[in-house]
Amino acid sequence: MAKLLNIGTRGSPLALAQSRETLQRLADAHGWPSEDKIREKADIVTIVTSGDKIQDKALRAFGGKGLFTKEIEDALLDGRIDLAVHSMKDVPTKLPDGLRLCAFLPREDPRDAFISHKAKSLEELPAGSVVGAASIRRQAQVLKARPDLKVETIRGTVETRLRKLADGEVDATFLALAGLRRLGLADKLTAICEVDDMLPAVAQAAIGLEVRSDDAETLGMLAPLNHRETEIRLSAERAFLAALDGSCRTPIAALAELDGDALRFRGQVLAPDGKESHDVDRSIRLERDPVAEAYELGAKAGDDIAKAAGPAFLDAIKL
Repeated sequence: MAKLLNIGTRGSPLALAQSRETLQRLADAHGWPSEDKIREKADIVTIVTSGDKIQDKALRAFGGKGLFTKEIEDALLDGRIDLAVHSMKDVPTKLPDGLRLCAFLPREDPRDAFISHKAKSLEELPAGSVVGAASIRRQAQVLKARPDLKVETIRGTVETRLRKLADGEVDATFLALAGLRRLGLADKLTAICEVDDMLPAVAQAAIGLEVRSDDAETLGMLAPLNHRETEIRLSAERAFLAALDGSCRTPIAALAELDGDALRFRGQVLAPDGKESHDVDRSIRLERDPVAEAYELGAKAGDDIAKAAGPAFLDAIKL
């Protein structure tokens, strides 16, 4: 590869950790034996996104998911970077013309982590306790399980949210287990939430690589990095999200799990106050085209939810 590969990312510690993982996987795949060789081949470029600038308000008031990707995708389109590294739960289902997702790294554990200095689990929190969460999905799930609790929106990096918890601004919070592990902070968690109790966000714990559709050189470089199982699972989950026209402004959860050629999909849509929810659980046997079949499963699950919930419910939850 003649050119220097410019890798675009947000500047948070977690985003940088994910970009370094991507760079190391590239080095392993292409035999770059030393730090000097890696620096010769690729560079990490940090980009401040709109989502990073908005720290004191809920993102759903400003447009949701695209706030963490727009500026990075703009840099891709104008050639300032050649590759974008994304947390896939931040990526809208519709990409800008000229861009494509070309590879997914092996997915980490998608479950959520409960963190509190006052209780060992959500069930043990005293009535009236304040739970801080950045996502409306987690807030709705908390209120569904414990309507006697209060929820507040807290923003910022993983480290910032842990500090707010330590300072007593909230009594408990939830973070993605994968993020804690990638930052070496898994010792901070109090309990891991099983998916039967808290279904994770669409594509949680997955890292996606986005490039220009016509950049054959970069596409070729990244091809060995794609993890097929993750691609299949995310195909179903993102199809579900697309079928429901979901975003950060919608309390939607989903998880696809692959066991051999058996794919199980679970999805959930909730009212923001947790008082109403609709769930779907479907399984299929993958045959000739696993990615397309997974997409079809997710899309049908989304249609099933839409029919069961009705248009009035779906319109009401899109805050």
